[in-house]
Amino acid sequence: MVGTNQYPNIWKDENVASDTLKEDIHQHILCTMGNDFYPARKDTYYSGLAHAVRDRLIARWVKGQRAHYNSKRKRVYYLSLEFLPGRFLMNYITNMKIKEEVKKAISDVNFTMEELEEEEWDAGLGNGGLGRLASCYMDSMASLDIPGYGYGIRYDYGIFFQNIINGYQIEQCDNWVRYGNPWEFLRRGYLYKVKFYGRSEGYTDNNGKLCYRWVDTDDIMALACDILIPGYGNDTVNNMRLWASLSCQDFNLQIFNQGDYIRAMESKTISENISKVLYPSDEREQGKELRLKQQYFFVAATFQDILRRFKKKSTDFNILPDYVAVQLNDTHPAISIPELMRILLDEEGLGWEHAWNICVRTFAYTNHTVMPEALETWPVDLLRRLLPRHVEIIYEINNRFLKSVKESFPCDPEILSCMSIIELTKEPKVRMANLAIVGSHSVNGVAELHTHILKTKLFKYFHEFFPGKFKNITNGITPRRWLLQANPELSELITKTIGHDWICNLSELKKLIPYVEEPSFCSEWESIKKKKKELLVQYIFRKHGWKVDPDTMFDIQVKRIHEYKRQLLNILHVIYRYNKMRENPSKHFIPRTIIFAGKAAPGYFLAKLIIKLINSVADVINNDPTVNKRLKVIFMPNYCVSKAEKIIPAADLSEQISTAGMEASGTGNMKFALNGALTIGTLDGANIEIMEEVGKENIFIFGLTADEIEGLKKNGYSPWEYYQKDPELKKIIDMISFGYFSTENPQLFEPIRRVLLDEGDKYCLLADFRHYVEMQEEVDRVYENKAEWTRRSILNTANMGKFSSDRAILEYAKNIWNV
Repeated sequence: MVGTNQYPNIWKDENVASDTLKEDIHQHILCTMGNDFYPARKDTYYSGLAHAVRDRLIARWVKGQRAHYNSKRKRVYYLSLEFLPGRFLMNYITNMKIKEEVKKAISDVNFTMEELEEEEWDAGLGNGGLGRLASCYMDSMASLDIPGYGYGIRYDYGIFFQNIINGYQIEQCDNWVRYGNPWEFLRRGYLYKVKFYGRSEGYTDNNGKLCYRWVDTDDIMALACDILIPGYGNDTVNNMRLWASLSCQDFNLQIFNQGDYIRAMESKTISENISKVLYPSDEREQGKELRLKQQYFFVAATFQDILRRFKKKSTDFNILPDYVAVQLNDTHPAISIPELMRILLDEEGLGWEHAWNICVRTFAYTNHTVMPEALETWPVDLLRRLLPRHVEIIYEINNRFLKSVKESFPCDPEILSCMSIIELTKEPKVRMANLAIVGSHSVNGVAELHTHILKTKLFKYFHEFFPGKFKNITNGITPRRWLLQANPELSELITKTIGHDWICNLSELKKLIPYVEEPSFCSEWESIKKKKKELLVQYIFRKHGWKVDPDTMFDIQVKRIHEYKRQLLNILHVIYRYNKMRENPSKHFIPRTIIFAGKAAPGYFLAKLIIKLINSVADVINNDPTVNKRLKVIFMPNYCVSKAEKIIPAADLSEQISTAGMEASGTGNMKFALNGALTIGTLDGANIEIMEEVGKENIFIFGLTADEIEGLKKNGYSPWEYYQKDPELKKIIDMISFGYFSTENPQLFEPIRRVLLDEGDKYCLLADFRHYVEMQEEVDRVYENKAEWTRRSILNTANMGKFSSDRAILEYAKNIWNV
């Protein structure tokens, strides 16, 4: 092992080569950007500041990496097809605790740190909760000094940039690196070959042993791109290592010289499509193949990198699980299991039992869904064509596994069928969740209800067969991003009141509880909420030209658009409220601004129609002078992390209204409550645990439970009965389906009526509607009592300690990773 005395002392301190940050900014504007720092321009100053901050970050990274290598510590490798880090500049400044230094350095220019931040595009590396959770966990690993790598794909384009035109979602390329990315380091020394297609060939080695090799392959190169993740207030800086695909040959010069320029570039284009776009549409066969290629591409490159690092210490694979913990974030990286087996069997020459023991001890799997139809499967034919050797290994894993299952369940073919990795249908498929469960030493759900459903329903037989393998680790969020950075005003009040320990120990927020009785503290709390609402109002007007009254209640639902998340239930209530106001023009109503945001998958017709409905309802309500002073509806386009940081601190009411038993956990619910919003929600996902922490009296719970929904459906749920028995609900659905909100095309929203009535209302909106309306009326009653609302708001924030990602990562470290 190289000793520390053999490393050159590159930096004596984190100021790198200059005495002041201001000088560094100017130096980078001149020498890195090739520009003049006078007159000051926002784009050049952002780039200069970004590179100056990066200098300080890389100094910490070098120190931390040296320490990790010297200590021979076990490392965590977090494999995720998506990360959703948001903007990096303010996150780095916050975690490195250099905010005041930055303010001082730019004090003589005509723009603020917040204005410079607006120059940065959100990184297009993720889509929703899965990617944001991964980014929160990366922050916590670094802040807790756990050596960790996040592995994924460096996408050229995000999932899409969402525009709203005539109320419809229009997808455009999210070219997030159009103006460059100062935060990434291209590691051209780490370029790995990734194989596809070809065939598996058996041969006999010199000892007479039957071996296999993968031959006649098409190869692609994977280039490492590192983005650094600093811990808060420490010297730990971890890596997010993302892979970009490169062609083995740039282009065919012979064909190019013949004048066929397009065909000359064909191989390069096909190869580099792999890291082109996050979640390409899989409606066509080519799209399915590209998605599978993406998954194997990043897995294959990752394991070459992991084993390269491991072999610096040892070539004894028996100790691999002592130095390497691999966490599979959902099933996208599950092809890792046969890939590691292939390496150990075919390249390292280990026997099956030996290799399998190492494999299982290395992997752990996090499940993120309770819906069977959402569990990932791949056609065997596609896998065999793309990854022929892996299919052989998967079948062998399955055969050996089913043999052991038969010993426990000898007379039950149904159990064998449920537990088989291969789904034996007309077109056989590989069940990736089953593969991940069989090949991992630990499987965890992400909320108590979610884990209960996994154990008792979704994976019941696996839980019985592998006692102790299934665990719960409730999701968490990083308080550095979602309170300290997103809400500096509230953070300052909290720190002034109870000290700064809460930043790394969120349970300290409980010390706020006695202050609910102090009028001056409550008044400051209210003032901060008002300020955050005013800032959001200014942002909305600047970006969209819409005028919003900050004195209204901000009722917010922002998340991916999906039927089970029930944005449709929310808009049913909006129409209910609109009708009530029109029927009772002199009655007092609490004024509300209802804000929606979120993207629908490009091929998800009904979700996109729901977006159109929200915007059509907004057009009617916002242009009706009889109600638009008391009710306003907004759909904010292109929801992303940087918008969430503006929206969430301004919320009064957080809508967490998914169908009970459908949401694995959710983390938006935690972010809103941490910032003092009150939740209206169902007993679903982490809502249950939030209720337990904040108290039933400080949250608005409505609707059927998961068990009640299951019973309702078993007994023959009839949405028509609810429609016929509730005249107000009937009126709302008729308004939607008969063209009240679509006069130019009265049948436009007929598919929504069909889903709710003719197709059985799968997500039980009509069953929950009346209770939802009643609970919204309770929300109005409480909001009218300003002091009571503020008291509950403070208690929500004060009791959110459990939902820190630090707590979650400590549980992973202790109960799964053994680090």
